[in-house]
Amino acid sequence: MKIERVEVVHVAIPLVSPFRTSFGTMTTKDTFLLHVVTDGAEGWSEFAGDPRPLYCPEFVAGAEIVLRDFLVPRVVALPSPTAALVGPAVSGIKGHELAKAALETAILDAELRSYGMSLAGYLGAVRERVPAGVSVGIKESVAELLDTVEGYLAEGYLRIKLKIEPGWDIEPVRAVRARFGAALPLQVDANTAYTLADTEHLRRLDEFGLLLIEEPLEEDNLHGHARLQSRIATRVCLDESLHSARDTASAIAMDACRVVNIKPARVGGYLEARRIHDVARAHGVPVWCGGMLETGIGRAPNLALAALPGFTLPGDTSASSRYFAEDITEPFVLDDGHLRVPSGPGIGVEPLPEVLRRFTVRRQDLYGG
Repeated sequence: MKIERVEVVHVAIPLVSPFRTSFGTMTTKDTFLLHVVTDGAEGWSEFAGDPRPLYCPEFVAGAEIVLRDFLVPRVVALPSPTAALVGPAVSGIKGHELAKAALETAILDAELRSYGMSLAGYLGAVRERVPAGVSVGIKESVAELLDTVEGYLAEGYLRIKLKIEPGWDIEPVRAVRARFGAALPLQVDANTAYTLADTEHLRRLDEFGLLLIEEPLEEDNLHGHARLQSRIATRVCLDESLHSARDTASAIAMDACRVVNIKPARVGGYLEARRIHDVARAHGVPVWCGGMLETGIGRAPNLALAALPGFTLPGDTSASSRYFAEDITEPFVLDDGHLRVPSGPGIGVEPLPEVLRRFTVRRQDLYGG
């Protein structure tokens, strides 16, 4: 396979409502798609980061530079670039997992399309549809939160995740439990908002029978998470702290987490994500697929990953309408609490040309063109 062109398509898509977490509020999905043209097919991927480095060190403008000046040149120089060779080719570049994931995924999409093979089949998916959970941002009031959760449950979502932060944790969770009952699969996500000094406070969440508490402490603090897990009954789930299968194995060995959230972009792509799945499954640790407010270009491959056998908890693989009034692909629609895994070649979806044109801010060739 020969790469003929690599293009960045910067898009800005309004969200249906503001999405607030402990690190900020989003009103627009402002990112870029990566378009790779080979001599056999074309591939697409979505950069999962934001314009500002608040959630993670990577950001849109920086990722474009890293791709243009460091990652793409190393990959196009390969005699026959394939997805399996992307990781080794860019291993000398430290960090930048989100940018690496975008490049690997676009090349993998093109490669699989040339074979007529779906990403789900390539990864080893065992399900044709996956259960869908939904992530609920921090609200202005408990009453607004309850109305929002009620609406999502009416739509059919099978699991609710509440974003929390100091000052917005115990009472919102208590209110949701009281309103919707103990049978509701419920979890919380702190996005690194607490410290080990908050252990006694976080222990108060034990009474609510949560599925897990996600990334309560600062990123990469495996020792702190292990200490916290030894003092609370709620299962700790790691997200931002895990960047590879090696990290995951270390965290499990330390009992720093009892659940793993796999975000393919955060770990450098779907090949490493599958390795993390394999490590966790071998240790009997459940995994689920996290979300980054993806468009259909990012959501489709996430669904393929979430169909692997170790994904035993509903992920943040919500319907397109959760975030967008209009997606840039054919919309993903909730059906009895599930989303169908794309079965077409590659990631199984493509941008709708007219919709993509309306949401495109600019285009730039990184190679060829």
